[in-house]
Amino acid sequence: MLTLAIVKPDALQAGRAGSILAHLEADGFAVCGVKMVRLTEVEARAFYEVHRERPFFDSLVSFMTSGPCIPVALERDDAVDRLRTVIGATDPAEAAEGTVRKLFAESKERNAIHASDSPENAAREIAFFFSEAEIRRNRG
Repeated sequence: MLTLAIVKPDALQAGRAGSILAHLEADGFAVCGVKMVRLTEVEARAFYEVHRERPFFDSLVSFMTSGPCIPVALERDDAVDRLRTVIGATDPAEAAEGTVRKLFAESKERNAIHASDSPENAAREIAFFFSEAEIRRNRG
């Protein structure tokens, strides 16, 4: 099963991208696609469209366009649910010990990583960043 993570601009600026990817690989995720991008405002608004009515939408778009980010297509059994567990709660103060956000996030807003929240969204989000030819499945 595939899912998407995005190492966010705050984590790149802090030099934590390699540590975050190593943490995910250590948990059994295989990297199937990776690239560095700088989202435009139009792209960020399209990607986070699901949150357009939420009060944090504009600040999220501003944050995600503030610097480069690294979308990563990841594979493992139960990838979506496992990634959500491994990254931890949105607010690092509430995240479990040893999770990505507990280890690497600065705040609820600057939380180091995005993860797809369902298999359907994972498929949509992977297609947003990667063509079929750019995904190299490692399993089955």
